[in-house]
Amino acid sequence: MRHILRGQQRRENPPPIGKAALIASAGGQRGYADWTNPDHRLRRLLSECIGMAGLTFILSGGAAVLARYGGHSLEPWESGLVLSVMSGLWLVVAVYFLGDISAHFNPAATLAFALRRDMEWKMVFAYWVVQFAAAGGSLLARSFFGPEGKLAATLPQPGQHWQAVGFEAVLTFGLILMILNLADGPKLNGPFVPLAVGAYVIAFATMGGPYEGAAMNPARAFGPDVALANLSTWWIYLIGPSIGAVLAVGVAYVLRGPAKAEEATAAEGTPLHRGAEEQEAPVPSSRRPS
Repeated sequence: MRHILRGQQRRENPPPIGKAALIASAGGQRGYADWTNPDHRLRRLLSECIGMAGLTFILSGGAAVLARYGGHSLEPWESGLVLSVMSGLWLVVAVYFLGDISAHFNPAATLAFALRRDMEWKMVFAYWVVQFAAAGGSLLARSFFGPEGKLAATLPQPGQHWQAVGFEAVLTFGLILMILNLADGPKLNGPFVPLAVGAYVIAFATMGGPYEGAAMNPARAFGPDVALANLSTWWIYLIGPSIGAVLAVGVAYVLRGPAKAEEATAAEGTPLHRGAEEQEAPVPSSRRPS
């Protein structure tokens, strides 16, 4: 009799699935944004602000701290390596805890998702405004540590401005192509996306940092330049990454084909969200196990 009652309880109260299971196991609801819900636009923009501000703050602050308190003058490759690891690790952390809301943290990535028709242009422009404003994390770093270390500003080699544009295009092309092929829709919430993004940034920022800064991100270059009141070479880091993002969208289209309806749905609501809806929906009596 006891076994029969337990069986009836299981059928009436099935175990949670999807988002409901996550909440039950974690003890609370994690950060999440439904891209079909206009009420969630603010949380998406706030997520972008946190990620971008953290990136510019850790880069500019790290460069200034190394210059003022590092103990001795570092070679360009040494400081480049340290800053690359700092920024890469921050991106791993930020994409992990904000990826289910919004985690572009890069106007070039937002451009790529827009060209792939994963985002409406109204929100694209809102993203860009927030991303460039959040690059003020470099100003915050300067208020703490001063302008030492040039606040990790990206600077091309003398007389090699157009070479720097081409180099930025190449690096950004690889970064955006990887993101487009790992992410479903404009959310960077795949299980391996944070590690892949962090590893890519560490590798290529270490390689290209001593040459011209290896920004791969217009907002990342914008923050230190504004903090130093010198935008004379920022155009390089706007044009180069933009070209790379456009090329990446074209190559991703060839590799993956046009976006499918399922991918558009995934961009708007993750499987966790759909799982929660399925959990909340009543099961018809005809489909209940006997």
